[in-house]
Amino acid sequence: MTPTDPARASPAERILAAADKLFYHHGIRAVGVDAVAAEAGVSKRTLYNYYATKDDLIAAYLVARFRHIAPSDAPAREQLLGYFDHLERVFAKSDYRGCPYVNAVCELSDPKHAAVGIALQFKEQRRQWMRALLQRIGANDADALATQLQLLAEGAVSAALVHGDPVPALARAARAAAEVLIDASLKPSADTRAARSRSHGRPKQREAAPSSRG
Repeated sequence: MTPTDPARASPAERILAAADKLFYHHGIRAVGVDAVAAEAGVSKRTLYNYYATKDDLIAAYLVARFRHIAPSDAPAREQLLGYFDHLERVFAKSDYRGCPYVNAVCELSDPKHAAVGIALQFKEQRRQWMRALLQRIGANDADALATQLQLLAEGAVSAALVHGDPVPALARAARAAAEVLIDASLKPSADTRAARSRSHGRPKQREAAPSSRG
């Protein structure tokens, strides 16, 4: 979530900033609306004027963290591998607490909660971003490969959280694996190679000599 200037922020913005800070660092279940209101410097009544329930506040917190990304004009392969470089920088931050969407789904343990739908939307948006870039470079089965790259990223996120201390090797290992998968996908598939082999091994038909009239 983009930092908000407290001096210029509206009550709604201060509430959301407080929720972001407390929910992410201490957990959704562990933080009550009283703590959020106190952190935001508003009354509990004011908080409920903007967010009727805690569930509404949780949903707003997750939506506020959602950042839509679209492929840029930079080389597609560079963007894909750059995502893992981004993860390395994120893991190095002292306030890193894992993926807020995964954290929320695990804490709430309610498949019908709005947080689940928001988390799914976020994850699918990132997968589609990868898919679009893979299609740009002509990768074989870009859809499946996008899922594989996303799983590498998710695994690195989870491992970094478990290890606790910044471990650059985790993101770098995921990046290296992603690089292997991407480069392998740019090679002709087995079916394509077989088709080419059959084509090259097939004797060429002799063209019939042109008939002469006369």
